[in-house]
Amino acid sequence: MGAMTSRTAPAGRTAGGRGPLTVGFDLDMTLIDSRPGIRACYVALSERTGRYVDADLAITRLGPPLEQELAHWFPADEVVATANLYREMYPTYAIAATPALAGAREAVAAVRAAGGRAIVVTAKYEPNAQLHVDHLGIPADAVVGDLWAERKAQALRAHGASVYVGDHTGDVRGARTAGALSVAVATGPCDAGELRAAGADVVLDDLSQFPDWLAAHVAEVPDVERA
Repeated sequence: MGAMTSRTAPAGRTAGGRGPLTVGFDLDMTLIDSRPGIRACYVALSERTGRYVDADLAITRLGPPLEQELAHWFPADEVVATANLYREMYPTYAIAATPALAGAREAVAAVRAAGGRAIVVTAKYEPNAQLHVDHLGIPADAVVGDLWAERKAQALRAHGASVYVGDHTGDVRGARTAGALSVAVATGPCDAGELRAAGADVVLDDLSQFPDWLAAHVAEVPDVERA
């Protein structure tokens, strides 16, 4: 496993601050390996609709909203209805098939052990995101769905998050828009170089490195209050 890399947060961006420590986490390919479940749901969707979806290709580009992927396979006037059908089918095919990624539970537990709050902010349909968190026993303090890239800043600001952890360049943009420290994990479709180029302040191989990073971060930001 490679070493974690980091750099100082740019001027005007908060690496911490007065108030309770709150850390946001993306869901797909950050906390969970959603590829098996999403693949199964796409295969079932193809069978239901009679339209071909290359499920193996689709799971290589997770992160953006569902409608963006469906637009590759369905006519524009069918995308909304198909997205609704997919979301309805999703609990049957995707929840049990989806495992937590290495270090996910430990990363969330580390935030709480430090006296902080851990929230999930994801582009996934919120009820389905909550099902994943509940099924896997990830002790998140809040789950906010249906937000992608810069729009994730809405939830991060509302919850006072000073750190946002994600696997996609869109997650980096969300953190930057919120003025939060961007911690990226190279477990999704974007490699470490892409994440750094997008402006991530910290790049980790995976969440197994996060507790040590968090301990060092908290030690460096002594004015963060414990919840």
